[in-house]
Amino acid sequence: MKKKTFKIEGMNCASCAANIEKGLCKMKGVDKATINYASKTGQVEYKEEEINDKEIFDSVVKSGYTPVDMNVKDVEFKVVGMGSEHCVGVVKNAVLKLKGIKEIEASYANGSAKIKYEQGVVKISDIKKAIDAAGYEAVVADEGEDLYEKEKKAKEKEINTLKRKFIFATVFSVPILYLAMADLISKGLIPGFLNPELFPLRFALIQIILSIPVIIAGYRFYTVGFRNLFKGSPNMDSLIGLGTGAAYLYGIYAVYRISQGAIEFVNNLYFETAGVIIALILLGKFLEALTGGKTSEAIRKLMDLSPKTATVVRNGKEIVVSIDELDKGDLIIVKPGERVPVDGLVVKGISSVDESMITGESIPVEKEKGDEVIGGTINKNGTFTFRAMKVGKDTALAQIIKLIQDAQGSKAPIARLADKISGYFVWIVMGVALVSFLVWYFFSALGFLFALTILITILIIACPCALGLATPTSIMVGTGLGAQHNILIKSGEALETA
Repeated sequence: MKKKTFKIEGMNCASCAANIEKGLCKMKGVDKATINYASKTGQVEYKEEEINDKEIFDSVVKSGYTPVDMNVKDVEFKVVGMGSEHCVGVVKNAVLKLKGIKEIEASYANGSAKIKYEQGVVKISDIKKAIDAAGYEAVVADEGEDLYEKEKKAKEKEINTLKRKFIFATVFSVPILYLAMADLISKGLIPGFLNPELFPLRFALIQIILSIPVIIAGYRFYTVGFRNLFKGSPNMDSLIGLGTGAAYLYGIYAVYRISQGAIEFVNNLYFETAGVIIALILLGKFLEALTGGKTSEAIRKLMDLSPKTATVVRNGKEIVVSIDELDKGDLIIVKPGERVPVDGLVVKGISSVDESMITGESIPVEKEKGDEVIGGTINKNGTFTFRAMKVGKDTALAQIIKLIQDAQGSKAPIARLADKISGYFVWIVMGVALVSFLVWYFFSALGFLFALTILITILIIACPCALGLATPTSIMVGTGLGAQHNILIKSGEALETA
């Protein structure tokens, strides 16, 4: 069995996670699939001889979402010497021969090459050598940010976008709410030129005009919601889209009837329903994104414990290289105040090392020839040279980070039950809403408008998002905070058992 952990972009609720999980579990060779909405990650255990990573990712794409390989990084080179499109082809062929290259985009006009590569399989120095060997000169223009840095920026962008949308929707929905409700308090609260009794069509048209920007702010509920609905896998956005869409369309119908002289429709426009609901849901989404943005901070802090560069002795010279370029057996010099870059054995020098981030022991430990040092620990006073024994994914710090990633992406048994329920929940809500509408419409004297109110109320209120979000968010925060206090939690199941 092989285990693959990856990020997923585009999930909006627990139902999205349930749909992806269902699609993956149906695939031949997949033993177990866990999709975590809170951490936006997927974990799949599968048989390599029956299925590969690409097929797993294709299944996620087919479900309407974007998988992101956590081990893939970006790098951009300026390539000196490319004189034609033929040169671009030569550079591409040279790079694609390397194992671990996912994608290359080279441009003759810009004299550059943007490459996606698998960290731990191929190094930046290997890519540079391949381009140089092809007859060109490769200069690193940009060593791409790691996934967590990109994720942080993307999350900040998402939070700011949702904040702007909420403010935008609120600015336009509050006047609609005022016009719709002020008349119930006192007829004198509405300006004379918008008096619904004297100018019913004008009163209705101003509401429809004000509601258009609100619908634009919440357009994603309709594009994503109805797309999933037509694919047979409705989610929370589908409920919001159906509820607010029904209210808005009825409002348009009411405006048409008013224009035809049926002024009794002026008190039943429903634009305030659609507008206020969209504004409130956007507020909820904003608060959710704000909470979710803090969940990966623990891993980010652990990753920051490892230095970005190391001083290596090669061919008798001291050179500074990226930590990704280190090989097992390299001789590495660590000076006072520096962090140990990787795990290894001291070959020269004496010093004391603060290992509290690994052991919890606050007193520095003396190190001399033959002693083991751990990546991420801090050298206190002396200078020493050590031989790298474990690099990349094999270091103790990398293993701890991997353990936390797996724990945060895992699900407690109770969360699996919640996800199973939320997977069917949307269909049940839609069914209950429709039955309630029909019962109130056909078996009561309250009429169509009241029945429509019941339909919209059930669709909007009964969103299953909290059901699928609460437990995984708790696990993410719990495992992350535990790691910061030197408590490692293996999985959601272990946490629930404890």
